[in-house]
Amino acid sequence: MLWTRWLVLLLWCGATSAEQQAEGQREEVRADPRRQRSPPPVEPLDFGFVPAAVYDTHAYYEPGTIGILFHMVHAFLYVVQPNSFPKDLIVSIIQQNMGGVKVEEWRKPENVVLLLQWIHYESGFLICGVFGIVFVVLTPIVATCFCMCRCCDNCGGEMHQRQRKNADCHRGFFTASLIATTIFIILGVLVAYAANHNISTQIKSTRRLINTNMRDLKTFANNTPAQIDYLTAQYTTAKNKVLSDLDNIGPLLGARIHSHLEKEVVPALDVALRMAGAMRETKEALENVSSALEILQEGMGKLQASLAGERSSLSNTLSDPACTNGAVSPTCNTIRSTLPQLGTNADFSKLPNVNEALTNINTVLKIDLSNIVQKGYTSFNDTPAMVKEQTRNIVTALPRVKSMLDKIGNEIISFSKMFPVESSLANFTIFLNDRHKFIESFYPQVDQMDFYRWIACVAVLCTVVLILAFNMLGLLCGTCGYDKQASPTTRGCLSNTGGNLLMAGVGFSFIFAWVLMGLVTTLFVVGGNVEKLICEPLANRQLFKIIDTPFLVHPEKRNFLPGMLFQNPNIDLTLGSMYRECYENNGLYHALQLENIFNINSFLNRTVYNRDLAKVLEGVQVDLRDIMLLDQAGRDNLMNFANSGVGEIDYPAYLAEVNKGVTIVDLLSFCSDLEDQADQLPRGALENALKGHASSIRSIHREQVVPMEQAMKYVRARSTLSQGIKLLQKMSNDLPMKVTNILSAIDAAEYLIAQNASHVVKQETKAFVHSLVGYFKQYTDWVKNSLSAEVAQCKPISNMVDSMEIVGCSFIIDSVNTFWMGLGACCILLIPSIVFSVKLAKYYRRMDTEDVFEDGQENWN
Repeated sequence: MLWTRWLVLLLWCGATSAEQQAEGQREEVRADPRRQRSPPPVEPLDFGFVPAAVYDTHAYYEPGTIGILFHMVHAFLYVVQPNSFPKDLIVSIIQQNMGGVKVEEWRKPENVVLLLQWIHYESGFLICGVFGIVFVVLTPIVATCFCMCRCCDNCGGEMHQRQRKNADCHRGFFTASLIATTIFIILGVLVAYAANHNISTQIKSTRRLINTNMRDLKTFANNTPAQIDYLTAQYTTAKNKVLSDLDNIGPLLGARIHSHLEKEVVPALDVALRMAGAMRETKEALENVSSALEILQEGMGKLQASLAGERSSLSNTLSDPACTNGAVSPTCNTIRSTLPQLGTNADFSKLPNVNEALTNINTVLKIDLSNIVQKGYTSFNDTPAMVKEQTRNIVTALPRVKSMLDKIGNEIISFSKMFPVESSLANFTIFLNDRHKFIESFYPQVDQMDFYRWIACVAVLCTVVLILAFNMLGLLCGTCGYDKQASPTTRGCLSNTGGNLLMAGVGFSFIFAWVLMGLVTTLFVVGGNVEKLICEPLANRQLFKIIDTPFLVHPEKRNFLPGMLFQNPNIDLTLGSMYRECYENNGLYHALQLENIFNINSFLNRTVYNRDLAKVLEGVQVDLRDIMLLDQAGRDNLMNFANSGVGEIDYPAYLAEVNKGVTIVDLLSFCSDLEDQADQLPRGALENALKGHASSIRSIHREQVVPMEQAMKYVRARSTLSQGIKLLQKMSNDLPMKVTNILSAIDAAEYLIAQNASHVVKQETKAFVHSLVGYFKQYTDWVKNSLSAEVAQCKPISNMVDSMEIVGCSFIIDSVNTFWMGLGACCILLIPSIVFSVKLAKYYRRMDTEDVFEDGQENWN
């Protein structure tokens, strides 16, 4: 067990280091209430795959066609013994007789109860056994009585056959019955012979199982040192990753600090950068408002002049004396009343200009706030470089850290050399080779013994075959030589020979039946109980529960297996649990629960977890006060933007004028109405003059309004003016407050960097150390997982148990039980064979006397 203990100690190297480090970090978190976020996840390491052992044994047996016979035997045994496995009864018997079986002890009441329970459990076997014994005892007695009876001319011994009308019917019935019985006996012989031959065949297969199991044990012994070496070698993977991170501590730690601070810094800079964009948008909006206002004022002035001139000319026309005529006067008055509608509705000349605000914005934009903010981004993004520059002392200490880690690796290797694992396993391999050769040396003797066994079984079956030969020859001779016309006293020689052969078969049946039944009874009792008490419990693992019963072996030793292996019976290790783990091909360490045996915390504290590594990083000092997010020029620029006068513009007045119509009335509608009223006047100069004015107004609409609409100057100017006003109104809303909030956020971020950087650095340094320790924790976790599932996989142990079950139960016991089932069926069928042979021989043998009738009619049929 020395190599096993070394294996456990070695593979547990590092299991507690990470746990202690994690516990220390948890205490620090409790002591520091400012720490809110959990450590970042550690980068996973790739340790590869442990060299796997490939085992050759496939502990599985499929009996094939003979399996049908095995199932028949199992079904018969279930009928004989339907009770479940008596685990509690067996445990009680073992515990009651732990000191040895004594006759006087069985007189105790508790033992009498156990005996009665055992008799109840074995009742099926006892009944069948009694039947066999009765058969063995009575058969010679019956045979003797039968012989004596026949010698006295009774029991069919009288050589006289009485005439019966249904003689042919009786003879046919006895012949058919004897033939059927003979066929069933032949089937029983074939079943027994198949079982006998199966034993010899499977014994040869046993060599294959032995060879593969031995080969698997050698593979187990040869691969385990390589697997252990691979586990110890993978410490280099964790070590190299730690050294690589320490060599890049500046970028790595700086990135962690940058990631921690950017949650406060980047949003503040983003808002300032958006404000710089808002400045440019404000300038563009002001320029659009200014230009649009000029376009609208100019167009509106021309339109007002044209409409005013047309209104004056139309008024002069209406002053014509012709309008004083009584019939025309109402129409002229109606037209005159509509003259005020011939004018503009919106007055853009009243709107104040935005030139002053535009001038102030142009002054503000002379300073590029975006560039200033980008400098703040750059300064903040240089945090990793700044940290790298300020952590050069850590990089210079890297050789010392490397020597510490190399020392840990050397200690692991030195620790592994303390135990002669390779030599122990080499000796184990030599032991396996010697045992294998020793087992192989018995192969000739096993073959010879199996040959003798096969001969003995065949000899037993030959006794049945001899009886069958007499029966079949008797049937053949009797049937072929039988003559219906011949009288009993004149039967032919062939028919008489058939009858004599049948009686010879009866004689040999009496001679061998009781011997065969004695053999069947013995094999039945032994093989049946082995199947029910060993093979079935072993197949469903109930047998392990008996062995694993606490305090079964000794009243002071709780568990048998750990007491035998480790001299510590209190460990919760059972044979059943070990078998299950090995059956699933887990590691021997996990199967034997060796973690309960060895305390390796002290070794781990001295090796994988080294406090000097944390001390190296305790001296990390990073000063981030040189980071400037926004200089004074940028701050002044924001304040000037807030005081640029954009918020003082009368936006409601602009929107009110923009939303008004251009003219009071639609000019085309006005012209149409004017022409309709002119048509109501008498034809003459007045009518023509009014239609001329309508044409002039249409010309104004066509020459001034329509071209403006087609060129989209007028409409676009209105649209641009409306959008610009709304944009300016939105951006200027609470502009001083927005600027104040931006400056406050930047001040808070700069305060966090300047005043709280030491806490952040300490926090991220701990997280960095956590990641370094996490690499070793990954290594130790990987070692534990590999140790449980991949190293020293104990599948050969469960294969050995399964192979013994296959050989002992499937190869031998099932075949033995099938043998006695076939032979027992022959023995039982010999009884009706005797009866039918005696009855049928009467019809074939030549009689000494016969019945004579006076009328001379003879009928012996």
